[in-house]
Amino acid sequence: MIKAKIQDALNKQLNAELYSSYLYLSMTAYFESVSLKGFANWMRVQAQEELAHAMKFYDYINERAGRVNLTSISAPSAEWDSPLAAFEQVYEHEQKVTGLINDLVTLAIAETDHATNNFLQWFVAEQVEEESSADEIVQRLRLLGEDRSGLFMLDQELGQRIFTPPGTADGE
Repeated sequence: MIKAKIQDALNKQLNAELYSSYLYLSMTAYFESVSLKGFANWMRVQAQEELAHAMKFYDYINERAGRVNLTSISAPSAEWDSPLAAFEQVYEHEQKVTGLINDLVTLAIAETDHATNNFLQWFVAEQVEEESSADEIVQRLRLLGEDRSGLFMLDQELGQRIFTPPGTADGE
């Protein structure tokens, strides 16, 4: 049985993961509206990943005989000044999520909930990858500056990303 304090914190993280998916889906719509289909694809895959992360929390709470409590998801932004501005927000958002995961680990340790601490270690590693991926694109966009041909080449590259669910050979 999961402790109430842990259950509440995991439910908040479940909501945060759903918000992340919602944010990236909004960015997908933005990139589609400005004809950057590759950027839109990257964001759509990211939205799918975040939904899968939310479901990992959902399933874990249930596995521990807890109660999932779904709450309202805040509306994300819908417009960005540029692809760079959007990816800067992605990077900042992933840093925030890293902080949330770290706080959960700290709570699990304080509550001596070894199972939850173990569960969260996957997310600790995942956040390293999430931040690195977003930062790489931010840095590349900064290097491109106003180079439109470079932007379109990056768009084509980002269009190659595919969703691999967590738990599969490439998704872990």
